[in-house]
Amino acid sequence: MVCRNRESSPTPSGLPPRKPASGKSADSLLPDRLPHALHSLLLAPCPLLLARCFSVLAAAVLACLLAYPAEARTTIKSICRVKGQEENTLQGLGIVVGLKGTGDGANFLPTIRSLATAMQLMGSPLGSNGPAELKDAKNVALVMVTATVPAAGARQGDKIDCTISSVGSAKSLAGGRLFLTPLLGPDPQNPRVFALAEGPITLESLDLPTTARVHGGCRLEEDFFNVFVKDGKITLVLDPNHAGFQVTQEIAELINSQLSFQSSGVPLAKAQNQVCVEVSLPPQYVEDPVLFVSQILSLPVTEVPTGPRVVIHERTGSIVISGDVEIGPVVVTHKNVVIETANAPAAGRFVPVDSNDPQNAKLKSLVEALNAVRVPTPDVIDIIKGLARNGKLNAELVIE
Repeated sequence: MVCRNRESSPTPSGLPPRKPASGKSADSLLPDRLPHALHSLLLAPCPLLLARCFSVLAAAVLACLLAYPAEARTTIKSICRVKGQEENTLQGLGIVVGLKGTGDGANFLPTIRSLATAMQLMGSPLGSNGPAELKDAKNVALVMVTATVPAAGARQGDKIDCTISSVGSAKSLAGGRLFLTPLLGPDPQNPRVFALAEGPITLESLDLPTTARVHGGCRLEEDFFNVFVKDGKITLVLDPNHAGFQVTQEIAELINSQLSFQSSGVPLAKAQNQVCVEVSLPPQYVEDPVLFVSQILSLPVTEVPTGPRVVIHERTGSIVISGDVEIGPVVVTHKNVVIETANAPAAGRFVPVDSNDPQNAKLKSLVEALNAVRVPTPDVIDIIKGLARNGKLNAELVIE
């Protein structure tokens, strides 16, 4: 940020320079040259003037500090969350009706008991024969119903999606409808009903006909307000992919360097551990913590230090390698294929996997070599796991 004297300050691009009117000095035109908001502050009483001027100046300085190219910005918001802004899971047991003979059947007694209870609540209790009257109820299935309230909270009457999963021996939930189901909180001992779920079922995958979703089928009966300020402080929680002592310390230093002017130079942030950064609320933001949190989360992070990582999704067979992940010297044998990553070929029997830098072979080169000889993906995943167990994979291995 470059500062210039008022007399030598260039005019905004495209606007002609302003000249003092005849008979007036340049200083007498100062209120006319200020923005309307600042001009009106000069007419306010003195106590209000000081408070408002501070707020305007703080916002102006922060705007200058955040004036980085938009395309190159990574903000604090993208690598962490504010403690208290967590998702809440609601759950309950329900029944699906309207199936085409693919339900649990009369042999699964929990479904029969649930159906009998539902009929009694609807004013149609079973007769003297009891559960035997439901022996042909093949179009009913007992399911687990779950719904996730967003981290930002929700209000009474909001509708969110819910997921249902078969509990009994149902073959398919296709074509069914979820019967009105009360959803409780994470503690099943608490009988408080937080939401009601009901509606037609949509299968997400034909390969998994016993798991489905009800779009907008969960209606909240309670407000969910997530408190994010405690004892005049907020806590930033890094996501697992960026957690580390170095990262939290750099975030604390960034906040202190950029926003210390709002606390008269007193440090606001302190790294608590490799996950949490505690930030004190300046006195002027006690009544407006949202504004302060928005300023914190919008601070740009020039570089986020993260270690090398290998992420494997076994069900889909995908392998994601970050950066130049190195592997130690090792010989990999797979059926009739032998690959060496060290620079010590024995009598020409082996060929190094990375000829450019045999002593520091890259995992990418090993995977490419395995793919070149058409090693199946599950076998490649097993080889990477073996490297990790052998201590030769110089990266974090994440299995999903």
